[in-house]
Amino acid sequence: MTDVLRQVGGAGVVELSTPADAPLETVSKEAVVRDDVAALAGWMPTTLVTELSSRLAPHGGVVVQISRPAGVEAPSLLRSNGLRGFLSPVVATYGTVPYRDIDPTPLAAAAYMVMFGMMFGDVGHGTLLLVAAACLYYRRPRWLARFRRAWPFVLGAGLTSVLFGLLYGECFGPTGVVPMLWLEPLTHPVQLLLAALGVGALLLGGAYALAVVNRWREGGWPVALYSSAGIAGGAVFTGLGLAAAGWYGKLDLLAVAGGLIAAAGLALAFAGFLAEAGGGASGIAQAAIRLFDLVVRLGANLVSFTRLAAFGLTHAAIGSIVWTGTSRLWAGRPVAAAMIFVVGNALALTIEGLVVGIQALRLEYYELFSRLFQAEGRPFRPWHLPPTSREARPCPSGSDEACRP
Repeated sequence: MTDVLRQVGGAGVVELSTPADAPLETVSKEAVVRDDVAALAGWMPTTLVTELSSRLAPHGGVVVQISRPAGVEAPSLLRSNGLRGFLSPVVATYGTVPYRDIDPTPLAAAAYMVMFGMMFGDVGHGTLLLVAAACLYYRRPRWLARFRRAWPFVLGAGLTSVLFGLLYGECFGPTGVVPMLWLEPLTHPVQLLLAALGVGALLLGGAYALAVVNRWREGGWPVALYSSAGIAGGAVFTGLGLAAAGWYGKLDLLAVAGGLIAAAGLALAFAGFLAEAGGGASGIAQAAIRLFDLVVRLGANLVSFTRLAAFGLTHAAIGSIVWTGTSRLWAGRPVAAAMIFVVGNALALTIEGLVVGIQALRLEYYELFSRLFQAEGRPFRPWHLPPTSREARPCPSGSDEACRP
């Protein structure tokens, strides 16, 4: 049995009940022994079962796949290689995706980059971010090597900043270097505000769609139907949106349909809250309060996306101030004008870029992830022999989205 365990520990692809760095002697004591057979239960990626079986066969070992025990949550093994591995911190920083849930890493990264670009729209600043992404990717200068994992985010943020800079007509401010393809933020703040609300509505709708799938996987149709982060909450959000659109566009039929959808969602959510509270007078009161909170939070969540316009306006205002000062000083004091241009844009790039990055992450976590995740999973931690062991070797990088028993 010792030889078999050495092979398992050397492969480093099986999670056991013991700690990941437990010594071989501790692991061997956890084995269930019946006559001449010893067995250990654990988790491993399905794609590596054949490889591990071949490795154990010469030593009298075998891998037997069993069904997942009821009520036991499997550990999550998310893709850690390739581009997806570089993007994973945007989700991993929030928490571990539960085994049954959809891994939202690609969509979350894309949403983050779009929100960043809308708040940081400037062709010049976006181009500098693209240069920074290239430096991170190629590790030049060398001290940037420790930050290399961030290159996809910097690249995406640079691209979206260039795109929105073209839409706003901004290149190191309103210099007129690039054409304005959509609107000037400082001249049309209301339109920008409405656009930010529209982007927020789309992102919230997408979050609800993914949340419905997650609730279905976690608890079947009852959880998906009655959860405020499932069909019930999604119906309230969609219905209120349609009702508002119908009222604004004077489309009575659309407004009535939206109201009915919202009412159905409220009824489902109330039933779910009441079931959780256990019924009775106190349960009804608790469910009513939670229902009111659901509606208020929906409005607050949508309004939170107005910061996409607010920080976009702030960035445009800073660029306008810098460019105005530069252009007025250029005729008589060109050196001072150049200093204002360089220092002003440097401050805008660093300080505003940091603030915008934090705000985009805040919207991601509080407004979107709070719907996707109702529980946190646990990461896959395979048992391995110490690195000094002769049989130990690096853990193969899996491509599955989760471990299987």
